Amino acid sequence: MACLDQLTIHGNADVSALAVQQPGWYVLAVLSLLMGFASISTDLYLPAMPAIGHSLHANTGMIEWTISGYLIGFSSGQLFWGPISDRYGRRLAVGSGLILFIIGSAGCALSNDVMTMIGWRIVQALGACASVALSRAMVRDLYKGTRAAQMLSTLITVMAIMPLVGPLVGGQIVAMASWRAIFWVLVAVGLLTLGALYTIPETLPVQNRNSEPLGRAMLRYVEVLKNRRLLGYLGAGGFLYAGMFAYVAGTPFVYISYYHFPARFYGLLFGLGIGGIMIANLLNRRLVGSFGYDRILLFGTITAMCTGIWAGCAAHSGFGGLWGLVAPLFLFASTTGLIVANSITGALADFPQRAGAVSALTGAVQYGSGIFGSGLVGLWADGTPWPLGLVIALSGLGCLLSMLLLIPPRDGK
Repeated sequence: MACLDQLTIHGNADVSALAVQQPGWYVLAVLSLLMGFASISTDLYLPAMPAIGHSLHANTGMIEWTISGYLIGFSSGQLFWGPISDRYGRRLAVGSGLILFIIGSAGCALSNDVMTMIGWRIVQALGACASVALSRAMVRDLYKGTRAAQMLSTLITVMAIMPLVGPLVGGQIVAMASWRAIFWVLVAVGLLTLGALYTIPETLPVQNRNSEPLGRAMLRYVEVLKNRRLLGYLGAGGFLYAGMFAYVAGTPFVYISYYHFPARFYGLLFGLGIGGIMIANLLNRRLVGSFGYDRILLFGTITAMCTGIWAGCAAHSGFGGLWGLVAPLFLFASTTGLIVANSITGALADFPQRAGAVSALTGAVQYGSGIFGSGLVGLWADGTPWPLGLVIALSGLGCLLSMLLLIPPRDGK
């Protein structure tokens, strides 16, 4: 680990530097809403997963694949929306994505078998990913340097309210209506967000847009992936997301089915992790200007590795029962606040003219990793917490190993 002392530290630029005039609170509120679409479309229906399985006559593994299917659409779709937004502007791309999200949500509500639902979840995700990926690019349009990391932390903190209340609201909707009502609520949220989008200004002026053909812009992904530091940032965020989506997919069944925790109160346990993320994001906002985003990212990945291994041991041994597993999962989830904003900022720092494409690539890797995280939990499901703990442990280790790519090669090699 001594070699990590060679890490090149970035992110100590003037935190007051702005790319353009500072936007008002309303613009930031809309950006936070857009950034929260991944949570809105997943966390709201988590308490309904057992009920969906019963209604559609599907086993645990198949229902967990509704999350994996969502991630397939979410990760792959971003690769298309990024270049489109760099060429035609952010609002057009985000608005088109919201229309797809609305259609996919309605399809989920009308599904009568699990395979149909998985298909509509993919459509839903293809639309939702535009909001999430391009909201980060919009932040990069407005801010730069550590100021961008600070604003991302702020927006993620505000956005974290959604997964905090989502499972609680979803549980109440299931209790009062049915699981299908959750997806009709998502249709309404999509319509309201589409209206709000066109009340804020375009963040990418025409003179700053990329005029090259979309086909050539897609090929640029190969070029940027040759950047060693970019791969390190992508890996840190990607492994973290693999663990977090394993957490999302696995905890409903571990907490509710294995430990018999009441489904209507599942949101309270899930909310502990969200609270930890919010606190860590606030801490990151305060410290990143002094220490730089690379140092804080390194600390976050070390913490993710330690708490991930702890969670794996607790899941395998059963030591401490429910709370013996909740504690390390809470700490692992909290590292999101130290890893996500800083890894995104680092990835975007060297590509200001391709912020949309690199933001999309970052999101594609993060949520693509989530496919494996949630998919492995479903594939290895054996009725115990062990598959969840194992995936979390491997994810934490991968986060830290990715930081090795930020170490400059010796002799320029």
